[in-house]
Amino acid sequence: MQLDLLRRAFEPVISRVMHFYWRFARGLTLGVRALVLDEAGRVFLVKHSYVAGWHLPGGGVEAGETLMTALARELREEGNIEITGGATLFAVYFNRRVSRRDHVALYVVRGFRQSAPPQPNHEIVAHGFFAPDALPEDTTRGTRARIAEVLQDGAAAEIW
Repeated sequence: MQLDLLRRAFEPVISRVMHFYWRFARGLTLGVRALVLDEAGRVFLVKHSYVAGWHLPGGGVEAGETLMTALARELREEGNIEITGGATLFAVYFNRRVSRRDHVALYVVRGFRQSAPPQPNHEIVAHGFFAPDALPEDTTRGTRARIAEVLQDGAAAEIW
C-alpha cells in the first residue's frame, strides 16, 4: 500500500525526468508490447512498481536492438516468457500521452514457454494471466483497447 502511494506521488516527476533524458539520448522513443495469449485464451498482464494499473508486458527498444530482440528481452525479464512460436506484429501506435516522440509496436504472441512464474521484483510487483472478460479492475484504458482490437475487431487505432 505504501509503495503504491509513493509511486503515485512520484510518478509524474519520474516520467518527466525520464522523458527529458530520452529527449537527448534518443531522437524518437520506440517501445514494444506483447499481447501474450495462453492456450485458454487468457492474456498475460504485469503491474509495475512505478506506474499505475495493469499493462501488457514490454518496454523500450535500446540502441542496437531489433524490435524482436527487445520484445524477447522484455518478456523474459517481466514474465519469464520465452517466445517459441514467433510473434506477429499487429500494429504500431503513436503514444502521445507519454510524449510527442513515443511509438509502440504491439506484437501478438501465442507460442511461448514459461518455465516458472516470474518472481515479483523492484520493477514488476504482480503478474498473471487473465480472461479477456475478467481483467483486473485497474487495467489501463490503453491495455483494454489493445486487447479488444486484437481479439474482437482486428482494427488498430493509430493512437495508443
